[in-house]
Parts: sequence; C-alpha cells; structure tokens
Amino acid sequence: MKIQVLGYYGGYPYAGHGTSSYLISEGDFHLLLDCGSGALMALEKVFDPLQLDAVIISHYHADHQADIGVLQYYYQLKTGDKKKSPLPIYGHKKDFEHFKALTFGQITQGIAYDPTKKLDLGPLVISFCQTIHPVVAYAMRIESQIDGKVLSYTADTRYFSDLTNFIKNSDLLIADTNFSANKVGELWHMTSTQSAKLGLEGHVKSLLLSHLPQEVDHQQILKEAQSKAPQLSILLAQQNLELAV
Repeated sequence: MKIQVLGYYGGYPYAGHGTSSYLISEGDFHLLLDCGSGALMALEKVFDPLQLDAVIISHYHADHQADIGVLQYYYQLKTGDKKKSPLPIYGHKKDFEHFKALTFGQITQGIAYDPTKKLDLGPLVISFCQTIHPVVAYAMRIESQIDGKVLSYTADTRYFSDLTNFIKNSDLLIADTNFSANKVGELWHMTSTQSAKLGLEGHVKSLLLSHLPQEVDHQQILKEAQSKAPQLSILLAQQNLELAV
C-alpha cells in the first residue's frame, strides 16, 4: 500500500500547502482519503484525478471536504476517460445535508458507509471508529487484502483511550496533531505528545504527524513527539511525501 500526502494542515491552507487529503494506492486501485482545501490542485500534479476509483470522507468540516465541489466540476467538465462513472464518494449519513451534496447528477454518487460494519473497497477493507470532535467524525483502519498491511487514520479527534485498540499494531498511523505539547484548555485535536502516546500504546510501526498547525514550528512538534516516544519512528507530513507500508 502506498500513501501520498496531498495536504496536511488543519483548518486552512497555508504557505501554498493545503489541508487534509491523502492518495492511497494498492496496486491499480486508487482511493482519495479526505479532500480538503487545495486537494485537487495537489492531486493534479501527481496523478490523473479521472483515474480515481473512489473517495472517502471522514467528516464534513471544510478542511476535510472543501474540494469535493471542484472535484465534481472537474469530472463534469473533463472529456477524458474516467475510470469510474459516476465516481463513488463515501461518507456518513449523520449529517444528511452534507451527505446529499456528495451526489452530483450522474457525475459523482454519494454512498453511505455503515460505521458499525467493515467496508470492502477493492483490495482494501475499511473499519470505522467514531472520534471525539464537535461534529460526527470517523477514524479509519484500512487493511490491504493483498498483504494484510494496515494504515490507520485518526481523522480529527481529541485523545481518548478507546482509540488505542482501534489503531493497534498498525504499520502506519496518520495522527491528528494540531497542537504543541503545552496546549491547555478543551482540546478537539491531539497535541504532539498525545499523538506519540497513542502510537506508543498502540504499538504502531510508524507514526505520521499530520493536520499540523500553521503558527507552530513543525520541528518543535516533531521534537516533542519524539521525546515522548524515542523508540518510535515518527515523521512529519509534507506535501507529496510518499510512504509505503
């Protein structure tokens, strides 16, 4: 399984880089995981968007799905061969107005995933865990049916202990890391050290810090996380970073 980072900021694009979006590839199957602001432009630079097999959305905050609309226009206006028509976009139905917008005529089709069941998607099997966030959001555990490798994605969440079992023994964990270690008050995202704690307790092989803040030095975020889990392989998300699990 290959993962390419298309956007990694939380909240809003910054310094030419977009918000949460990742291209997941297993063989010739290509899944867009979240579609934040700037995702389509970043995708165009590395992959033909018309060759996507599916899109899946963790929740409907704009920094995770803002480019759904322009992706739909892209599919409507492009005359090239589309791998899938209509393009399936998976999302949850607990915010039905946003879910309805995933369907755009005959161009894209919104399909509801059932978070209580596993979703078979080509060579991938996806499980869901509702996170703690101001809107309904789902972490995802994506397992390859080819070699059993596991990618886990926290989506947006505060730290909570039940998430540990969900991500346990993942080959790669992409963790919402929107705050430095000294952040105080009510948290709807994890701090650097909480992400490291989650990875450590979950016995993951590698941790990718993403959904990063704009106003904090990312090297500081990395240093804080590494101090909490010095034995863990920890990376910072960067645009076009490619990882294989």
